[in-house]
Amino acid sequence: MGFGDRRGVLTYRFGTQMMNREYYKWYSERLGRPMELLVFGHAGEPALVFPTSGGRFFEFEDRGMVAALADKIDAGRLQLFCVDSVDRESWYNGRATPRQRIERHMQYEAYLLDEVAPLMRRKNAAPHLLAAGCSFGGYHAVNIALRHPEIFGGFVSLSGVFELARFLDGYCDRDCYFHLPTYYLPNLTDPWYLERFRGNRYILATGWDDQCLSENRNLDRILNEKDLPHEYYVWEAEHTHDWPTWQRMARQYL
Repeated sequence: MGFGDRRGVLTYRFGTQMMNREYYKWYSERLGRPMELLVFGHAGEPALVFPTSGGRFFEFEDRGMVAALADKIDAGRLQLFCVDSVDRESWYNGRATPRQRIERHMQYEAYLLDEVAPLMRRKNAAPHLLAAGCSFGGYHAVNIALRHPEIFGGFVSLSGVFELARFLDGYCDRDCYFHLPTYYLPNLTDPWYLERFRGNRYILATGWDDQCLSENRNLDRILNEKDLPHEYYVWEAEHTHDWPTWQRMARQYL
């Protein structure tokens, strides 16, 4: 469950712990509409957290992920910046052409880089940001971290979805290609990227019964072929593509 009015700055209690929680809303020039986000914590590693498919900025809180990480957040080891998605306007928008879908996704990336990242920098002086997400949020975390390794020092993807070509109805142009990690990463040879990748922290976690297991296995293979350091975990728990398992994963990897 949520915590009532999401607006403003407040501190609330998890057991005996007190946690800073801040709500932000502004009109995004890149997206042409208001966008909202929540910040949890006061210090520590700054993590940009993406919701699942079409999810909202309060999903991480409502699904118990913030509570699962409360001790790390309260101790100043982790700070979460939970953003909204526009997936229903981009990848999942069946009324738009594939070209319009990828354009909307690119506008979303511009919002994150030009509007959200500066907020994160103002609130946290850590040298690099982390990107994290579950399921479709795992795709967003991996893609933005690989595309911008000078900003994001790593990703944590829990049950990530990576085969997104099916959302484009067979269409693929240059912009589509460069937003599909399983497309662009195998062919990437630019030493500027490769050198930065090798200094970053990348974690993929999935499960033996996860519907996205094969997609994670494929990305692990690609990362290995590029000789890029990363950690890949396959959990033996049941129902791994679900919040209770993601809560346990988050406690271990975030």
